[in-house]
Amino acid sequence: MLRRQDLGHRVVVRRIVGVRDDRPLFTDALGELVELTETHLTLATERGKLRVPLDEVHRAKRVPAARRPNAATVVALELAANEAWPAPVQERLGDWLLRAADGWTGRANSALPVGDPDRPLAAAIDAVARWYADRGQPAMINTPLPLAAPVGVALDERGWTSRSPVLVQTTPLTALLARLPARTDLAQVELATSPSDEWLRLTAARKATHAGGTVGPEPLDILPAAARHVLTAVDQIRFAHLYAPTGDNGRKLIAVGRGTVTGAGRWLGLTSIEVVPEARRQGLAQHVIGALGRWAAERGATDTFLQVEEDNSAAVALYRRLGFTTHHTYLTRVAPPAG
Repeated sequence: MLRRQDLGHRVVVRRIVGVRDDRPLFTDALGELVELTETHLTLATERGKLRVPLDEVHRAKRVPAARRPNAATVVALELAANEAWPAPVQERLGDWLLRAADGWTGRANSALPVGDPDRPLAAAIDAVARWYADRGQPAMINTPLPLAAPVGVALDERGWTSRSPVLVQTTPLTALLARLPARTDLAQVELATSPSDEWLRLTAARKATHAGGTVGPEPLDILPAAARHVLTAVDQIRFAHLYAPTGDNGRKLIAVGRGTVTGAGRWLGLTSIEVVPEARRQGLAQHVIGALGRWAAERGATDTFLQVEEDNSAAVALYRRLGFTTHHTYLTRVAPPAG
């Protein structure tokens, strides 16, 4: 059977799905093990997340990785992603990164355990917990898998919980542009070096809805200063705005996106791709991505990455159609309440 040490690795699970003629019926599932509890296991498969009760598991084992990137490649991409989503407060714990942004988004408020923390693992986790406690924030650690699987095992032993797996997906930029619609008069995307208040409001509304909150009525209420830093403090950056005309000769923002070029100019990072509900299923997200992709290509970028929650089935399906494949995954681990 599987153990905690198998988290983040590719496994095959044979499960019992029924009985026929007094004989059990089996089916096999192949994927990355992202969760293992006393009652069930969860796989990240090509078709999405699969949760299997342990009492249905007949046999399970680790299998060789399918063209898994090496550790250096994962570290380089994680650092490029950190450049693209920069927390205003960043400190080092050896090679590990400690990041804080007043609680705005998990990525900007979690430690990134890549490299050597310059102390034993248990002491490193203790130091992370103290650092966040000093800031009045819950301690969180993003664990890229399987690179940080040993960290994940240690966190399991301490009772840290896991949020939904996040897929870090990539594709060559030229291949992406070949799959996207060409520039058309029907979908003129405007690129700016800073976001408009409308852009901020749409993005804030999405984040607030995701967190179960609401957005204030005035522009100054939209996002805190730390959030604006995360969104804007990148040297090479563009904010995409796509408008639709309104009946009063005005226009309304219906789709947005954000593109950054980081990682020594190699990576286009796509974030905050959003279309308002009433304008969805018209291919507008592809026009936004296309505009950002052409801008990045002009600046010499060669590859594209994005991060998407595995549970976001609509976004995962879109990115699959655009040729994105999963480079690696990560889990956001959250410390148990103190006391």
